[in-house]
Order: sequence, then structure tokens, then C-alpha cells
Amino acid sequence: MEENETMRWTIKPKPKQDQIDALAKELKVDGLVAHLLLQRNITTYAEAKSFFRPQLGHLHDPFLMKDMEVAVARIQAAIANNENILVFGDYDVDGTTAVALVSSYLLTYYPNVATYIPDRYEEGYGISFQGIDFAEDNGFSLIIALDCGVKALDKVIYANEKDIDFIICDHHRPGDRLPNAVAVLDPKRDDCQYPYDELCGCGVGFKLIQALASKRGQTIQDLVPYLDLVATAIGADIVPITGENRVLAYYGLELMNTAPRTGFKAIIDHIKKNELTITDVVFIIAPRINAAGRMKHGQHAVNLLTAQDMEQASQIAGEIERYNLDRKNLDQEITQEALLQIEANNETVGFTSVVYKDTWHKGVIGIVASRLTETYYRPTLVFTKSGNKLAASARSVKGFDVYNALEGCAETIEQFGGHKYAAGLTLLENQYENFKKQFEKVVSETIDPNLLTPEISVDTQLQLDQITPKLLRIISQLAPFGPGNMMPVFLAENLSDTGYAKGVGEDGKHLKLTVTQKGSPPISAIGFNLGHKLELVQNGKPFSAVFSLDENEWQGNVSLQLKIRDIR
Repeated sequence: MEENETMRWTIKPKPKQDQIDALAKELKVDGLVAHLLLQRNITTYAEAKSFFRPQLGHLHDPFLMKDMEVAVARIQAAIANNENILVFGDYDVDGTTAVALVSSYLLTYYPNVATYIPDRYEEGYGISFQGIDFAEDNGFSLIIALDCGVKALDKVIYANEKDIDFIICDHHRPGDRLPNAVAVLDPKRDDCQYPYDELCGCGVGFKLIQALASKRGQTIQDLVPYLDLVATAIGADIVPITGENRVLAYYGLELMNTAPRTGFKAIIDHIKKNELTITDVVFIIAPRINAAGRMKHGQHAVNLLTAQDMEQASQIAGEIERYNLDRKNLDQEITQEALLQIEANNETVGFTSVVYKDTWHKGVIGIVASRLTETYYRPTLVFTKSGNKLAASARSVKGFDVYNALEGCAETIEQFGGHKYAAGLTLLENQYENFKKQFEKVVSETIDPNLLTPEISVDTQLQLDQITPKLLRIISQLAPFGPGNMMPVFLAENLSDTGYAKGVGEDGKHLKLTVTQKGSPPISAIGFNLGHKLELVQNGKPFSAVFSLDENEWQGNVSLQLKIRDIR
């Protein structure tokens, strides 16, 4: 964020005082905790209980999902007729975890199951003609597609002509028509009444095995060993950690920390980390699984996630560790080139950032787009050459729907798909300049200019003397954190440093200080990447800060600290 000096601080609306008082009384907690819960739409004792104590029994009946009965019946028929089943999925974390999940579950009671991950470079995103040809050549008559397929109309027709049936499990937004598959499981279908539509692709896969398991007399307890895969996909795919996702993430993390599958254990052994949080899953586990598909092939990730043997898993984890290092070096290099391109073309003034170089590595353009968004805070596309077309990854800023913006440029695009904040597309090279102009036009006409300044959303104002170990304990029970349930952020005013503020880390990049407020006991604080704000807090000058609460463990002592997000 270094380039962006200005941040918008917005304080969330305060719940009504009588609601705060009533909930505080009912739950026997203080007003601050009741305030935080009401902001998360928790208004009663029963809702609070299911939030703080998620239960597997709270998961919805999988048969509420449109087409679930048909999907289960088709898989049962395939098993009865001894057909070969191909489990097909996208090469990212959501896809590879989903393939590992569904294939390993089916293999517990039926041997004729294989997996297929398309090659990112040869085949590109989603269901591919090559994958269908592979199925035909190898005698597969049923393909279960995960985390892709809801827009693959032509591919499904192609498969039907070869007498290959499709069951599609997806969570992307469907187009106007659905593919002519045996079943399309997608909670975002308009005609699907499923109560929760924010599942990730692996989550939809989990609902499928939950339905299969119920027909085989198994209970949800029998499926707990698969939840580490689901939690990883939830973290990596940045879906809201609310409702059903919260239950799945909660139990999946617990499994990861107590009895992870062999493949995860191999990664965790490589990184030597004790207690994993959803943040660790997002920043440590997920990039490694993703690195396989980015640098080599997604099948390596599936092999790791389904490995039974520790020695084999360690070997694959070691290879993936190397892919991840290569990926890091590449993405830093390309990010530098892209930033220079934006500067050189003097494109820092518009509403969008669109860059292209034919030699950029297709596996990392999504990461590069995210990095550019951090720097310039604009809806961003990074293009590279892919075969005889250009392929791009799109990333957005908070509050702006980039998928809708791409729909507004449809006449310049070959194909596109994705979500509100992340999408992918391909176009013909001669359309690049047209697309670039059109995208800038659509965004400039539809975006609220405020969204081009990064926002820090603040739960409530706080006095330092309200901060206690008990408060931190209660806040940590709000976890797992993520979209829809972010770590609480507080604002405190009239703070001063006790005189020891300094820059730490390389080049004094981070800010370390000890704050007090009107003579309150001092609390230590750290501001990552805020070293450049050192003079704002020196010489006892008063300042305001937005921060979250954190535990700092140093030489065996655990103390409370503020994790500062910004200072004014």
C-alpha cells in the first residue's frame, strides 16, 4: 500500500443503544461485545450460541440444492453399471481441493475413479475439449466437474455427442442458459432455493458427498476428515466466512491443527508453524497448492492432497516448495515491469490499470493484478499472450463489481467468467486497444470515485482502558475471520507515544511504538509498513489510530498489543 498515503476511515453504523443493552444483558457480556455482535447480525441468544459454538448439525440438507437428487441418482447408476467416473476440476486451490475431496471420497467404496486437472497453458480455464477427448479415449462415461462448467455450453454438447454425461458442481454466476448436463449444482442458479449461496466450488463438492453419504447410511461425522480441504478452499477463494462456510471453516481448521491429512502435514512440516489460522491458510498453505498449477501442473496438488504415504507427500511438498519460490521470484519481477509500464505510459490518472506483455507468465498474472491493485487501487487487468489470443486476470477494488464491468465490454471479449472481485477473460489481439478504451469508459461511468481510495472499515471507537485480556479472548472466539466476519477494527483518538517509537525491520519499514491515552497504562503497538509515519508520532504529538487487537509472544511471554492499520 506504500503508494497510497490516503486511506478512508469509515465507522460502521452504531446499533441502537437499547438493542446493545438488551443483548448485553441476555448474553451477560459488556456493551462493547454486544455492539460487535449486532454488527455481525447476531441479535439473539440462539444466534450467538450458534455463532460461538458452530455445530455440524447446523449444515443444511444437501437435497435442498436444485438437481442434487438427479446428481446422486446418476452417480449411483454409474457405480451399479461399473462405469468409469472422471473427476474434473480447475487448477486453482478451490478446484484441486474439490477434486481431491470428491475423488478420494468415491474411492473409499468404488475403484473406477480417476482425476483430471486441465493444463493451465495448453487448455486454459474450465472444462476443455482435450479433457473430454481424454475421457472418451479412456472409456469414461461420466464426468463430475468441480469449480467450473456452469458456462461450458459447447463443451457439454460435445461430450453428449460422445455419450459422456456431465454433473457440474460450480459456484460461479451462470450465464443466460445452463449447460445441458445431467445435473447443474450451483447455489447461484436463479431457480435454486438452497438457503446459502456463498459456497466455494469445494463447498459444492462437499454437499455432493454429503448427499451421497446420507444415501449410504453415513453421518456428517464420517465426513469430518474431508473438512481440511473445504476450509482451505474457503480461505483461498475469499468467500464470506458466514453461515454454512463458517461451520465448515471452523471444523476444517480444527482438523488441520489436530489431525491434518498427510499432504497438509507435509506442507506444515516444511513451514514449521504451530497453530494455523484462516490467515495462515490464505497466505501460507493456499499459495503453495496454487504454485503447482501456476508453475507446473495442478495434478501435483491433487497428488499431494490425496497422498497416503508420508514419504511420498514430503517429496511432493518439497517440489511444491520450490515451485512456490520460483513463483515468488517471477511475480515480483513481472510486478516491477508492470509498474514501470504504467508509469512510462503515464497511466496513473485514469480509473483503471490495464497492462500487457506477451512474455509474462500466465500462471502469475492474477497475483500481479492483485499487487497492482494494492499500489494504484484501481480495477486492474494484466494481459499476456496465450496461444493465438490474449488472456487476462482481472482484480477489483472493494465495492466495485468487475464482472459487471466486463459484461459492459462483452463485444470486445471472446469469453470471460468469474466473480465480483476476480475474473478471467480471453480476447483477440486486435481487440486489445478497443477493450482497454471500453473498460476505462465503463468503469469511469459506473464507479463511485470514493471507491478509488482504500477504505478501512472501523467497527467502533474505543478507549484504551477498555482493552483487556478478557476482551481479546472474546474477540478471538469470533474467529475464523474473513469476508462477512472480519477481525474487529477499532479507532482510538488522542493517543501519544511514550517516547520510544522507532522504525524496525529492513529500512525501518515497520513502526514499533508504545501508546498511552490520557495517562492510561501503556500498551505496545506495531504498524506493519507504517515506518514512513514515524514523525507523526514523535515528540509526544497526539494522534489517532485504527487498529485490531493481537497477542504478542516474545521469549515465552504473551502480552496484548495493538496491530495498527493506519495513523493520523
